[in-house]
Amino acid sequence: RANNKSLEDEVLDDTEGEGEELEGQDGGDNALLAAVAEANAAGQDGKANKAGKNKASFFAGNGAAGGEGAGSMMGADGKDFKNTSVPKNYQDMFLFNAAVMGFGSRVWMQEVLAAWDNIVSNASNSYRFAEECDVLALRLARFKGAIALSEYKSVMLASLRSLVKDWGSLHEVSWAWLWENVERKLKTLAGKPLKQEAALSAFLASLDEDALLFVRREVYTKFFAIAPNGQDYFKQST
Repeated sequence: RANNKSLEDEVLDDTEGEGEELEGQDGGDNALLAAVAEANAAGQDGKANKAGKNKASFFAGNGAAGGEGAGSMMGADGKDFKNTSVPKNYQDMFLFNAAVMGFGSRVWMQEVLAAWDNIVSNASNSYRFAEECDVLALRLARFKGAIALSEYKSVMLASLRSLVKDWGSLHEVSWAWLWENVERKLKTLAGKPLKQEAALSAFLASLDEDALLFVRREVYTKFFAIAPNGQDYFKQST
């Protein structure tokens, strides 16, 4: 989209005027994204996934919260994720470090952790990146009380440092920059979903049956036109 500013361009904007330069960097924005991609690929070897298990990406872990990693973190169902195995992927290492750093009771981190794979995978696609942040904001809106997003950054960096063998200053800057973009978008949306839900509920309540039927029909028609694959997730009643 012509008017959408890519995340690569935002790198230059975010660092401009701060007097910080990355030594040996050719095309700084590409180097930052390359470091992000490198860490993402680092855990996709045989050590990150055992034979016969889900072939999920480095950040998606083994598909279940808590997986095989060591440590403990409270899940949405109130259970502790505990294990004594050595963490081999990002999800397991994150759970381990969250417990060690005293963030084991931060249930909201589970939502960020579940969305992190999609966010990282679409870091170079500004439109999809924004969509993933929008969805995450909706999920976080369910939690009451203040959410210290910087806590996720601390656990994230600690986990990546443990998993990426050749971790360096460029990795540190790249991942910090990526999270700052996510955090900025989430803070922009903070508090809005609940207000929007109330406004939408009031609007729908004001419609009569014919109008509601029209809205339902048009919403699905437009949705399937934009995302045809969405039809695969709906069951047709017989």
